[in-house]
Amino acid sequence: MKLLVTGATGKLGSKIVDKLLETVPAEQLAVSVRNPEKAAKLKERGVDVRQGNFDEPETLDKAFVGIDRLLIVSTDGDNETRIPQHANAVAAAQRVGVSFIAYTSVVNAQESQNFLAPTHRATEQAIQKTGIPYAFLRNNWYLENETSSIQGVLAGAPWLTSAEDGKVGWAPQQDYATAAAAVLTEEGHENAIYELSGNLFTQAEFAAVLGEVIGKEVPVQQVDDATYSKTMSEAGLPDFLLPMLVGIQQGIREGTLDVESQGFEKLLGRPVTPLKEGLTQLVGAITAN
Repeated sequence: MKLLVTGATGKLGSKIVDKLLETVPAEQLAVSVRNPEKAAKLKERGVDVRQGNFDEPETLDKAFVGIDRLLIVSTDGDNETRIPQHANAVAAAQRVGVSFIAYTSVVNAQESQNFLAPTHRATEQAIQKTGIPYAFLRNNWYLENETSSIQGVLAGAPWLTSAEDGKVGWAPQQDYATAAAAVLTEEGHENAIYELSGNLFTQAEFAAVLGEVIGKEVPVQQVDDATYSKTMSEAGLPDFLLPMLVGIQQGIREGTLDVESQGFEKLLGRPVTPLKEGLTQLVGAITAN
């Protein structure tokens, strides 16, 4: 059986590949990457490195040929970019006869009003239309997404948010990677949908746990979206990112990430990493760099 992971040099994809290599022989694992040179270390480990560009469907046919179980890791970009990219990947998988597709989606993808949801809704539907057995990994929010905000807190800034009391199911990327590796390698996940959320916390509750980890109180500054955008701009973030950052805050405020689940327990065989433990690891990594 041959497995393939797309986006294998990305932050999540690389963790998934490392987890797979703990149990899967390297010769049974392939990766599809836009730039094979960036995957040189994987090739040295015996992984089958293939060139695949989601904007060039013919490259995906070559990348996916001979693959039994495929994991499509969602790409970066706006919905207008990602929807056709993912459609290209799904169509290529169908053309070459892939027998199982796993996909990293977002929580509550089919009903969510989150600004990220249209891509995932369209991709899930495209996969289902192929008739190929599938598993959807509906991921909540990566703890690592808060790295820049945590760095700000460590430098003396407050925890700035316009999300009010909206809740988020934060979990470390490693938990999401381990769950994805389990779905790709184990039987019994055909046509399964897993909502993957950590324990739910508000921004204020998150800041309180962060304060416990760093040993000082973390003040929370609740602002409106315009002030949030202005402050982020003044902090040096590029203008093109501001609408996305505000969209994240809006989505949290409106409850789009307030999704409870037991998916992690089923796939990990253990509870999701507690927030305090995850933050301790993340803060340690930030301060070590």
